[in-house]
This record gives sequence, C-alpha cells and structure tokens, in this order.
Amino acid sequence: MSIDLRNTNSACASILVETWRRLGLNTAVICPGSRSTPLTIAFLQASEVEAISVLDERSAAFFALGIAKQTSKPVVVVVTSGTAGVNCYPAIVEARESRVPLIVLTADRPPELRHCHSGQTIDQLKLFGSYPNWQAELALPSLEISTLRYLRQTAIYAWERALYPVPGVIHLNIPFRDPLAPIPDGNNSEFISSQLELEDFFAGIEIGSRADAHLSLPATPVRVGLSKLLTSQEISGLNPPLPVFWQQLERGIIIAGIAQPQNPREYCGAIAQLAKTVKFPVLAEGLSPARNYAELNPYLISTYDLILRQPQLADKLKPDLVIQIGELPTSKELRSWLDRTQPQRWIVDPSDQNLDPLHGKTTHLRLCVEQLAQIYPTKPKLPSDYLQLWCDLETKVRGVVDGAIANLNQPFEGKVAWMLSQILPPGTPLFIANSMPVRDVEFFWMPSNSGVRPFVNRGANGIDGTLSTALGIAHHNQSSVMLTGDLALLHDTNGFLIGKKLKGHLTIVLINNNGGGIFEMLPISQFDPPFEEFFATPQDIDFACLCQTYGVEHELITTWEDLQQRLEFIPASGIRVLELRTNRKADARWRQANLAKFVQGI
Repeated sequence: MSIDLRNTNSACASILVETWRRLGLNTAVICPGSRSTPLTIAFLQASEVEAISVLDERSAAFFALGIAKQTSKPVVVVVTSGTAGVNCYPAIVEARESRVPLIVLTADRPPELRHCHSGQTIDQLKLFGSYPNWQAELALPSLEISTLRYLRQTAIYAWERALYPVPGVIHLNIPFRDPLAPIPDGNNSEFISSQLELEDFFAGIEIGSRADAHLSLPATPVRVGLSKLLTSQEISGLNPPLPVFWQQLERGIIIAGIAQPQNPREYCGAIAQLAKTVKFPVLAEGLSPARNYAELNPYLISTYDLILRQPQLADKLKPDLVIQIGELPTSKELRSWLDRTQPQRWIVDPSDQNLDPLHGKTTHLRLCVEQLAQIYPTKPKLPSDYLQLWCDLETKVRGVVDGAIANLNQPFEGKVAWMLSQILPPGTPLFIANSMPVRDVEFFWMPSNSGVRPFVNRGANGIDGTLSTALGIAHHNQSSVMLTGDLALLHDTNGFLIGKKLKGHLTIVLINNNGGGIFEMLPISQFDPPFEEFFATPQDIDFACLCQTYGVEHELITTWEDLQQRLEFIPASGIRVLELRTNRKADARWRQANLAKFVQGI
C-alpha cells in the first residue's frame, strides 16, 4: 500500500480511494475527462478495485447501479466537470427510489474559476437536488495532515451514508487545481511522507469495521441480535408493538411485493415461515423471488390479479388484515381492491420511507421480514376456510391460464414471460424492463423452484438505462437474461459500448412490437391521430443492423420451440439479442379479451 505523492491532487485522491478500498469497495465506473484525472489515476493504482471505463455518463451510472443491485455494496461513479454529472441524474433518481448504494464523484474547477465563463464549468453544488442521502463539496486538496485526516473521515462517512440508515446515493463534488496529471507541483512530499505512517493512518478501517452491524429493528429496551429470540416481555417492549393478534384473525393475507434481496432463499423462507404461522395466503408479485421458491410456501398465490378481476370473487375475498412485505406489487387490480376495501395494513420494511401510496389504515413495522420471522411467536394455528378458498382458486385459475398460454401458437408477448418462468436455468439473474414486460411477468409468471433472481428498476419506473443496468447485473455474474421491449432497448443503445468490458454474459430477449405496447392498454389508444406518432412512437429499426454496428450477436426467433432451445443453455460471455416480433395491437386485444375470462365459471 502506498499513497501517490507525486503531487497534491494525486495524494488526496489516493487517500479517498485507499479508504474506500479498505471498507470493501470493489468497483469504480469511470468516464473520460480531464478535470477528474487525479481520481482516475488513483482508482487505476488501487489493485483490488476494478476500474471500468465507460464513455457515456448516463450509461455508466446505470451500469454502476446494476452492479450495486447485484452486490448490495456501494459502487463509485467518476465523472468530470460540467454537464457530465448531469447525465447521471436519472440513475441517481432510480438509486434513491429503489434504495441502491452509489457514490458519485463529480470533479470540478476550483472556486476562482467558477462564475467567470471558464470552460466546462457549471454550478455543481447540490447538483442532484434532494435525491442523495448526503452530499458535500470537499475542500481543495492540500498536503496538510489535518486535510488528509479530513479526507479519510469524510470518505468513511460517505461510505456509511451510502448504506445506512437506508441505502442510497452519496454525491461528493471535488475541486482540483492544475496540474491534474501526476506531475510534480512543488509540494513538500518528502515532509508529508515522513510524517504519514500509513498503517497507523488507516488503522481500524476494514470491511465490517463500520456500520455493518446496524440493525433495522424498531426501538426496544433491550439489545436484540439477529440470532436471539425475544422473550414475551421484550416483544411487548417493541415500538410499535409486535402485532401478535395477527394469529387471532382468519381473513388475512400477506403481500410479497417488489423485492431484490441479497439472499433470496432466506427472504422467501422468512415469508413462508410467517405464512405458515398465521395461516395467511401469500400474494406474490411476479417481480418478487417468492414465486421462484414455491417449494417453501404451500400458500403461494400467483393469479391474484386475474382473480380480483371478477367482482363477486373480489367481494368474497375482502380481507380484514393485510401484511405487506416491502413495496406494493405492480398490479393495478390489487391496488384498486385494497383501496376499495380499506383493510388494516401492516407494512413490514426496514426503511424510513412511506410505502403506502393508497393512504390507508396503515402501520409501518420498520424491520425486515427475516428479523420478523425470527422474533414472531412460532405457534401456528389451524388453516381457515378463507385460506382454503384462496388456494383452491389459485389451483383452478393457474390451470386455466397455463392451458390457454401453452396452446397459443401465434406470436404473443405475454407468452414470453410465461416461457421464461419455466425454461431459464436455475438461479438465472433476470432483468425485466419496465412498461409491458413487468406487467406480463405479473400476469403470467408461473411459480417454480428455479431460484431465478428477478431484477427491476421500479424505483422511478422509467425505461432509461435499461440495457446498462442489465449489463451491470450480468458483470462478474453467471449468465444473465434481460426481457425488454424495443423502445426500452433503443432508449439505451449506448449501453452496448460496455460490451467489451463485460465479464459475464447477457442474453437480451427483445420483444419488438415497433412501439410502446403499454399505451395500447390506455384510453388514448382510441384517438389516432395523435396516438401512433406521439404515444406509440414506432421507430422502424432493423435490430440486426443495429447489433452488427456494435458487434453484438443477433438472431430472429420465429417459433416458440426456437426460443426454448436458445434459452435452455445460456453462453458464458458476450451479448446476444434474441428478437421476437409481435403485433402490439393484437397483443392488446388478446389481453383485453382474455384476462378477465380466466376466472369465469370458477
């Protein structure tokens, strides 16, 4: 270990990098630029930190977001001064809303070169508004020992705030004076070198030494470790109190919402344990791993969106109590049903955020479901008729849906999600693009024991950064898959530039319906013009030519058998695009004609 004392800038930059390396930083995504040169050089000299060069700042930030989603550890993004940082804004918004740790470093000119039309200079203070967990401008680099200690402590605090109390974004604006390259600047480096005992300077900074031990348990009069079961007295001391009366109610449901846990089997097992204890059905969002660990949970319900489209059944299934794990599912039918019936809802989530867009009768229980499963009373009760009704409906509707989709020979984009749920290799990371893909997963994804890991950008629900995020998830990972529409892919084609840096593989299942299929489901689709030009926005792109430009493998899939064969084995490296062409108007008509019919006569 050494600190680069070739000049003042390089010394200060390497203090920051070495601090983060010791805390566990593995990856820095770096965009080209002059003002950020000291940071770039410092990351390149950190042997245990992978430095990845990405041309486009927006793509780089989403690529870092994908890596951080997959690892749950902070990833650094380095950009130069001016509008470079502005391009990171969409990924920063998504990271904030989906609780992903990022550390964004924007290089800047020194104060004397601001507000005087010096080139490539904008106001970068609080550039990202209220979206960062914490933001600061660092002091100008200096080799005074007090400044180096300040940098060390600031780097530690930035790392902690990226993770706690809720993961999110840190923005550090870092001014540098010339010289930016690591050339001598006349500093007294020999004096600093003699004064700086590195092992002592960095003593105590290592992985696990900081806030890693923080718990998300509510306030309690006793210290509670994750391995310790609470006594009845300790349970009564929780604030808010642990709702032991859940077991006294029969008409209750558990909603397993959108989730991307680091340990999905443990997460799903905790939900299953709670369900077996209180004997409630688990309405599992397609974007939750719960559907892919079905063996753990005998009360798993995957067809709730379809069931609730039948008014008589929706009324008959009205709950008295809802336990919501994390954020609400995508399903509009479920949200409308909850809004209409207004049951008492308990939201189990460790964050400090308000997760009730319905503004119902809600209590937030701010701990994670794994902790809840460990401390909740474990004496199960007998199953109820209400639970049995849900399970019977799931069996019947699941059979009708699967039969209808299996016998569908014509192109239909919803069948792609249904097939992926059955044919992807076990444990495959799957990134699902917004708009229609996430909804088709909600409608059609079959429960299984595949352990497939779903990833999504459902914080802000945008289509920007789709490809770059998926590549970040695939990087240093097993072979991964992305399900996307044509517009979401086109919105981020610069992500293909990352292909040569990718250590892993991404198969892109591209549903090309030449436009925004989700708009076909909205009332505006009946008004054309302006519908086609201003809402559906068809782009008429030849994806084979586009892929050739980027050196990406492309194949047009024309049969369901071809799709199954291509996905049963996924390569270990590179990027490939499997394109299926569908008719978005025909797809919309199929959904409108069939979704409500699946429960008729049941």
